Amino acid sequence: MADTVSYVQYETYQGGSPEAERLVFEKLARDLMRVQLRNKESSGAHRVQRAFHAKGVLGVENARLRFNDDLPPALVQGFAQPGAEYPALVRLSNASGIPGSDVSPDLRGIAVRVEVSAEETHDLLATNFPVSHARDAREFVAFAKAMAGARTPLQKAFGLLVKLPLAVGWATATRMRRNVQAAARHTVGSLARETYWSRGAVLWGDAGPVRYQLRPAPGGAPAPRPDRHDPDHLRHELAERLAAADVEFDLCVQRFVDEKRTPVEDGATEWRESDAPVVPVARLTIPRQDITTAEAGSAARRIEQLSFNPWHTTEDFRPLGNLNRARKAAYQASAAHRLGTRFVTTEPLRNTVLGVPLRALFGALNRYVPWYRLPLDAGLLNLVALRQVLRRRNLIDTEAPEAPPKAVPVPETVDERARTARSYDGSNTDLSAPRMGAVGSTFGRNLKPVYRPDLFDTPNPVTVARELLHRRAFQPATSLNILAAAWIQFQVHDWVDHRRYALAERSVEVPLPPGSTWYNTPGGPAENVMRIAENKGVERPGKPPIHFTNTTSPWWDGSEVYGSDERTARGLREPDGAKLRLEDGHLPMGSNGVPLTGFSDNWWLGLSVMHTLFAREHNAVCDALHKEYPTMSAEQVYQTARLVVSALIAKIHTVEWTPAILATKSIDVALRTNWEGPPDSWLKKLGLWLVESHSLTGIPKTLPEHHNVPYSLTEDFVTVYRMHPLIPDDYELREHHFGQRLEAPSFADLQGGAGESLARKTGLTDSLYSLGIAHPGAITLHNYPRALTRFERDGEIIDLSVADIVRARRRGVPRYNDFRAGLHKPRITRFDEISADPDTAALLKEVYRNVDEVDTVVGLFAENPPTGFGFSDTAFRIFILMASRRIQSDRFLTVDFRPEIYTPLGMDWVARGGMNSVILRHCPELAAMLPRDASAFAPWRPVLPVRGSGAGS
Repeated sequence: MADTVSYVQYETYQGGSPEAERLVFEKLARDLMRVQLRNKESSGAHRVQRAFHAKGVLGVENARLRFNDDLPPALVQGFAQPGAEYPALVRLSNASGIPGSDVSPDLRGIAVRVEVSAEETHDLLATNFPVSHARDAREFVAFAKAMAGARTPLQKAFGLLVKLPLAVGWATATRMRRNVQAAARHTVGSLARETYWSRGAVLWGDAGPVRYQLRPAPGGAPAPRPDRHDPDHLRHELAERLAAADVEFDLCVQRFVDEKRTPVEDGATEWRESDAPVVPVARLTIPRQDITTAEAGSAARRIEQLSFNPWHTTEDFRPLGNLNRARKAAYQASAAHRLGTRFVTTEPLRNTVLGVPLRALFGALNRYVPWYRLPLDAGLLNLVALRQVLRRRNLIDTEAPEAPPKAVPVPETVDERARTARSYDGSNTDLSAPRMGAVGSTFGRNLKPVYRPDLFDTPNPVTVARELLHRRAFQPATSLNILAAAWIQFQVHDWVDHRRYALAERSVEVPLPPGSTWYNTPGGPAENVMRIAENKGVERPGKPPIHFTNTTSPWWDGSEVYGSDERTARGLREPDGAKLRLEDGHLPMGSNGVPLTGFSDNWWLGLSVMHTLFAREHNAVCDALHKEYPTMSAEQVYQTARLVVSALIAKIHTVEWTPAILATKSIDVALRTNWEGPPDSWLKKLGLWLVESHSLTGIPKTLPEHHNVPYSLTEDFVTVYRMHPLIPDDYELREHHFGQRLEAPSFADLQGGAGESLARKTGLTDSLYSLGIAHPGAITLHNYPRALTRFERDGEIIDLSVADIVRARRRGVPRYNDFRAGLHKPRITRFDEISADPDTAALLKEVYRNVDEVDTVVGLFAENPPTGFGFSDTAFRIFILMASRRIQSDRFLTVDFRPEIYTPLGMDWVARGGMNSVILRHCPELAAMLPRDASAFAPWRPVLPVRGSGAGS
């Protein structure tokens, strides 16, 4: 294909590179989706239609394309072989994005899908005018936006004479308007007698670029005069024509000559036949048939459900030029929008206008007064403005873009099972981008990564951990119980997990302070370095190794319970049933002494409680579904129960766990608004109506929205969720009847197989009670659990406090000062600005040379949090962005959170459910111990041990 490469050089990428051009195309695609909405509103249609060519005039599935026997040797390429014949689908249409009368001035188009084999198709798209009104994609979309919703002559004139010049300039608008008017003035009596031009160039294998035409074959009845009184004249004419004879077109090509006479990038310049002769290469035949039958109507409806795209082809025949490159992203987006797998939410004008001064006002105000010191309503409005800023500036896509575009030999189709059930690996959660958020997708970013290998060991991570993180004396978080600590680990296992090498395969060597040694493996030798298993990064040419893949799915899909692949998920189920396997109410035991579940790493009593509780909850939902809907299959019951339990987990985290750890009125109101809409307060509703009206209903009642960046969880998110200080080192297990102490284990006694044995000996009820009455640790300096500073895992001994620092540095997470500045907080210049405690500030100064060196984890732990907060305001800024994103991006928590998918029983289960209801369903005897006016993550009422009898008061 050496010759092919020489022709590709004529492609010039907007912005200077395929990657920069792709960003432009993605914006243009979003603009086209908004055009579709405008057209829908203007036409009164009940659903979104094609952005262009909305009215199909003919759709047939039985056409044939046959290449000529005398095909010129230079044009014998790929599927284009002499005498080769293939089935084809054909759609003929009017070009407008608003269906109208066939006799109205308009362009006309043809779309042909040539079906070479099950692995190869080619879509040919052409219009009955030789050139495009637009030179490039920018002009193309500007025209579409100017004409969006225009139905009347006055509206069309306003779009052409006012809106278009404002978008592209008067000279360009004049040229575009002349092309469109010249094309539209053409009177069309029959679509069978029109010539259709590709207008853009495509590759034709080694023959290089060509433009193609579909010309009426010689013979055939001439076009009649259009019937001005028949709005469907063109369809009726085709029906009569096809009832009498075949309709045939000759496929012809014009070959590239040079960039001046036959430009590749300019779609508005005609390739004149005097410069590039037209060469017939094949004949398209639409056979004689009756298109008025029910069978033909069914075929036409199937055609209307298809999405035609010039990129449905092979690389040897890929489209060329800016306009064609844009069509892949644009047509994919508009087709997905039309078919209900991709969505766009338009912002009301009042929100757009008022949002700018609102964000500026609070941005200036927050330099002096943080949001949490404002009155409640002002603070809530401040949070809305802050989240808007973060959505605009702090979502960074790390997936390698498809740039330049690649051909798609077989159009992607939606797996029908994925419409009503979560996939095992997270794929198809967004049906328009099936791999988004799937296992193996990359961690995104909220901040531009900072990759500084020269600072990996500065200051020494071991010194930092020992001086600032290691627990000196247990500092409790008295507003929470240990269930809150178990819960967040349970959730993190659902969302994020980095791939690691085995320690012997590849490790990071961290130098130890002078005089120190470390045992890196059980029974191994003392070493003067601490070795930590390295993460497996994504190799990208010319890029530092700072991109990493997620081995679980970042969606709220309960993968820690159900697994992240089909084999695991099916292995956890009862044979031929919907329920999860349980043995006497406990998860089945694995060969290593740890239960079999979706994610069992770092197992301890707290995880055992959570996994057992929600496995039982799944089975309870299955029982209820089976009783209510006895005709549902076991597979339907399982998949529905998984949806219900996953949504219930998301709700518990949103409206119970989070307000418990961020215990302020404003957060409670904000998080409940996220889930169920604002409280019944006219002032709060008015504020949202003015600045963010989409928040008036609660996220589950809105459409999916990724805010212009594909969904993922981020490395910065992983960093702020390092909440290991929540784990105590010492525990008491008590029985709930009389409060008697059963055991006093250390955290080491609660880990792995030993922890599971103790969990079964204690029982779920007493385990829940024991964790519910005890406090976790505070998320602060000098409170990292001792058990995790010498933690044995997978054949290595690891100090997790050191690993947290090392991994954040190597993953390019900015250091604390850059981190907070990137989240729109003022930079600090002195250590006492991090913490008001003078001893802490002095110690920070002793460990670090300057404030810019402070590690992110250290700074987040050192920062004085707002009153009631369990972690810092800087960490909270990642949270406020990503907490709503986890719901907003998820189809199953937005547009498909509905009775048709979940069943009415399932919807009611989620609406009525919470952590208390889950606990009481499976351990009803704990009712008297649960908090009356707080969540199950607040301290429970302890039962006082009976110490004797006698009189007293």
